[in-house]
Formats: sequence, C-alpha cells, structure tokens
Amino acid sequence: MSDRAVFEALLEAKRSGKAAVLATVINDRGSVPRHAGAKMVVLADGRMVGTVGGGELESRVINAAFEVLRQGEPTLAHFDLTDPARGDPGVCGGQVDIFLEPIMPDPTILVIGCGHCGQALAELAHWLGYQVIVTDDRAELCNPQAMPYADAHYVLPPEKIAKSIPIHERTYIAAVTRSMALDVALLPGLLTTPAPFIGVMGSRRRWAVAVKKLKEQGISEDALARVHAPIGLELNAETPREIAVSIMAEIIAFQRGGTGHPMKWMGTPEDAAQRTPTRERR
Repeated sequence: MSDRAVFEALLEAKRSGKAAVLATVINDRGSVPRHAGAKMVVLADGRMVGTVGGGELESRVINAAFEVLRQGEPTLAHFDLTDPARGDPGVCGGQVDIFLEPIMPDPTILVIGCGHCGQALAELAHWLGYQVIVTDDRAELCNPQAMPYADAHYVLPPEKIAKSIPIHERTYIAAVTRSMALDVALLPGLLTTPAPFIGVMGSRRRWAVAVKKLKEQGISEDALARVHAPIGLELNAETPREIAVSIMAEIIAFQRGGTGHPMKWMGTPEDAAQRTPTRERR
C-alpha cells in the first residue's frame, strides 16, 4: 500500500474531527518485516491504513497507539524481534524503532447564537487560531456574509445541534443565545457529546431558572455540573467584544490548565524560579 492511502486517511480524519495515530518506522537493524519510512495510521475506532510489519509486532503497535491517543503525547517504541519465549513480538532477528504521533482534531470553538456577542466571539476565536463553527436558527444571521470569520455555518433549531454538527474531544462550546428557552432546548443534546467545555451565557438568575427546567426534564445534577454558566471570567465586561474576551479567557484557561487569577507577583529571582506554574492541556 502506498503512502498516499495513509495520508488520505489522515486528511479524512482531520476533516471529520476524528483522532488518529501515525506510526512510522524510523530506524531498523537486521532482519525486519518493514524498513525505515514504513507508515501506518491507526484510527480511534480501531481501523488501520498501511502497515509497519503485520503479525504480533503490528498488534503491539496498535495497542501502543491507543495509549498514545489516551495520553495525547507522541512516543517512541522499541521492539526486538528475536525470541518470542522472552516476550519479543517476532523471530526475524532484527530490531525496529517506531515513532507514534497523535494526530488530534483541531481545537474548535462552536458558537451557538449569531447575534452581536456571537459575531464578536467568532471573530476573536478565529484571530486566536481556532477552527470556528457557528449555528443559529436564523438563516439571515448564520451565513458567510453575516459571520465571515466562521469556517462552517449551520442553520439549525437548537434541539438538532448535537446530532448535526461534528463535536469532538477538542470542541469548546459557547452558547450565546438570545433566550433561556433556546438554552433549555439545546443543552440535553450537548450534554451527550464528548465536548470538554460547554458554556452558557446569561445572568445567574437565567441560569438558575434553566437548571430548574432541565431537572424537571430529568437531566441529572452531575450532567448539569459540566456546564460553565454564566460563561466567562469576571471582567465587568459590557460590550460584545469585551464579553467575547471574557469567554475566550475562560476557555483558554480551561484548555491550558490556567487559574484565571491575576499574574501580578513580587519576589526575588530565586523565588520566581521555584514558582513556575504547571499547565495541563485539554
């Protein structure tokens, strides 16, 4: 199989918002089934395109690929193919090093609501380098002319959003709708998706009333605890662009493992060296 099929599989995974792992033989010594440059793609659903050797070796590479998907970090795997009795994955007599690289979906902002705040949020998210998807039930607001900074536009009623838009593990959702009724209609579906962040705009009272209505529909407390509402960091923001900054600040802090606290600090250089914050990507 040619490398073209491997790269086409990677591009299709990217287009569909699916995760994959690219396994590449980067070093080989002695007798091995495939040599440096051989490639294989392992998709999140277990399908494979290409090969790095077949048999027990390939089975172990696939298992390692799933661990790479779970961790989200590349790794280098070494295999001796000498003595199955001691646990080696073959008897060819050689050695092979395989680099496993996770190919993750692009970080995406899903903006629900194409009013003034949605327009500002889409523009800012685009400027920050995210893929931007927008949706609204009003076609006159959800189109490339009204929302030029979006990569995709979906005109949908709120209850169809979760089933009609690709939502993956790196989709950050910001619902900036015009009414609580829309929030109540869209949230049950969104809470079934793998999105790591679901935020809803509005006042505390609006959210409290929405929670009451959602619980009456049977949505659990644990499910509702996933929702960041009211969305955004407290900036006393007023204008749509200021609100967009507040929302994106919270999303970035969540994604990077930040606290959102002011970074102002006074101390010695020695103290500073010991206070480097740890960050967690999501």
